[in-house]
Amino acid sequence: MITEEQASQVVAEILGHYKKRKKNLIPLLQEVQTKLGYLPRKALREIAEFLDIPEIEVWGVATFYNQFRFVPLGKYHTMVCMGTACHLAGGRLILEALERELGIKVGETAKDGSFSLERVACIGCCMLAPVMVIRDRIYPKMTPFKVEEALIPYKQEVQNLNNIKKSKSK
Repeated sequence: MITEEQASQVVAEILGHYKKRKKNLIPLLQEVQTKLGYLPRKALREIAEFLDIPEIEVWGVATFYNQFRFVPLGKYHTMVCMGTACHLAGGRLILEALERELGIKVGETAKDGSFSLERVACIGCCMLAPVMVIRDRIYPKMTPFKVEEALIPYKQEVQNLNNIKKSKSK
């Protein structure tokens, strides 16, 4: 995970490529998120200071657009399609099963950074509905039982990594 100091350095580098014009707000937000993976609160403050606009205005723009995130994504970013086909085929049940299995809600990242959960409008796999995606792997025709099954290798890897960290700290 990136430190606050490292994030500030990245933001400062990005700001160095832009002119202090309000029209650069969205491109700045996009580039910061691309580099950091999300928009930390401090980055929003630094952008506001750079553009000489109120921080609340930067926050307002960032929260208006669905593309911006305010928490880092987990190692295993998980998306559930809620497009029409997936919704009608039980997408909500898949989402609920993931929330139960991961112990997080939509838009959250697990405290250990292992999983994050997102609801998306459409993945483009309507014939395979309902669909979930973990990282770049598509899981078609999901059921709540299949959710539990699909998570097994990811949870095992997280457990193995945690065990390695524990053994190194001893």
